[in-house]
Amino acid sequence: MHHDPLSFLRQRRSHPPRTLQPPAPDREELTDLLTLAARVPDHGKLEPWRFVVLERPALERLAPLLADHVTRTGGDAAAAQKARDAFGSPLIVAVVSSPKDHPKVPEWEQFLSAGAVCLSLLNGALAAGYGASWLTGPAAEPDFARAHLGLQQGERIVGFIHIGTRGSAEIPDRPRPDVASRTTYLS
Repeated sequence: MHHDPLSFLRQRRSHPPRTLQPPAPDREELTDLLTLAARVPDHGKLEPWRFVVLERPALERLAPLLADHVTRTGGDAAAAQKARDAFGSPLIVAVVSSPKDHPKVPEWEQFLSAGAVCLSLLNGALAAGYGASWLTGPAAEPDFARAHLGLQQGERIVGFIHIGTRGSAEIPDRPRPDVASRTTYLS
């Protein structure tokens, strides 16, 4: 558990799903993490997103269906196995963009709110001491998501947040951006 927010943000890093082990947060702890994740910018108070929680039984049921989907849509055996393995995490939360018609809040802004939910959930899980990662992949494709994750017309998967107990191996940091080269100041 992290108590210094700025120190946490300076050091935060995702944990690849293959490194995650059980246990995942229980439903009570996950509800707390989802509640924290929902505290994002939301112009118009539209709540243009929702959660689909994929627990182990659902992931075990969906993994072969996802592998079949990848094969049917042109993927080779390696791609199908990679897709199947992606559902090996202890718990995955699908964050769904569910935009609302609104005269003042464009759909793209609502989609960004759903992206903010993804990052908040990822950071909340990491701050709580879990390993976590934000991915998409073939399960986010509209045909699969509608058929197997209950997405409605106009909804999209913004991200799958994989959550579990951190493995024992240290996760190396990746090269970080040179912020100065990506920043322009206007006076």
